[in-house]
Amino acid sequence: MEFTYDPENIFAKLLRGEIPCDKVHETEHSLAFRDIRPQAPVHVLVIPKGAYMTLDHFLAAAPDGEILDFWRAVGDVCEMSGVEGGFRAIMNAREDGMQEVPHFHVHILAGRPLGPLLG
Repeated sequence: MEFTYDPENIFAKLLRGEIPCDKVHETEHSLAFRDIRPQAPVHVLVIPKGAYMTLDHFLAAAPDGEILDFWRAVGDVCEMSGVEGGFRAIMNAREDGMQEVPHFHVHILAGRPLGPLLG
């Protein structure tokens, strides 16, 4: 599959400092921030700083160090967010997966019962 990254997407602008965010955590290769339209008491997005569109693009194109940094950042966000009662990690990809921003990201949701995965 061919991937053409759009450098004008909202997360790319956020990474360039053109748009502010409520930062939760940052590493060399990853950034985590609170969602502007939270769907649960805890709703944090974790994004890689590299130009990756989807999970499959990220895993195919990112160097191992970036992949490790990203998944550790996801774990750090879970630990920092106090998700003892459970959490959901969601990744949407492309049109059928309902991806809204064409930059790979993981939603961490917690803080209440989240109901069935698909309803």
